[in-house]
Amino acid sequence: MQSIISTFHLDIKILIAQLINFAVVIWVLYRFAIKPLNKLMSERSQTIEKGLTDAKSNAETLSKTKEEYEKALREAQKEASDIFTKAKKEAEVKKNEMLEDAKKEVAKTLAQGKTALEEEKQKMLDDAKKELAGLVTSATEKVLTKGISEKIDSSIIEASVAHFK
Repeated sequence: MQSIISTFHLDIKILIAQLINFAVVIWVLYRFAIKPLNKLMSERSQTIEKGLTDAKSNAETLSKTKEEYEKALREAQKEASDIFTKAKKEAEVKKNEMLEDAKKEVAKTLAQGKTALEEEKQKMLDDAKKELAGLVTSATEKVLTKGISEKIDSSIIEASVAHFK
């Protein structure tokens, strides 16, 4: 070993001092560089892992939300279709009821009109009979005042009576 020391001109005191300097540099590097870097790297790894976990949970939540949205949309479409069908049926029933009511009203109006026409017709006939009776009476008075025979008188009365039947 002595020959190596003399060949390379190594001084043990310098070697020990260099070892102490090396140990101090290592300790300083460890204390102020490596330890904070390890801590920073650890925190960064945890942040990345948390981000990945959150991304997975968000993806699952998004998937569930999308499924719920599609399910709710299908249910809403079905419900809207049911409501539309129900409203259409109700409208058809209401339309039929209104048509029946209108038909009844028209029939009632027609019946009232026919009744009113019949009454008016009967009234006109009664008025015509009264007027005709008055004319026959006045004609008969005129004829009787002139002295027509009984034969003509009875034929006029029979014709007048037959006319009213």
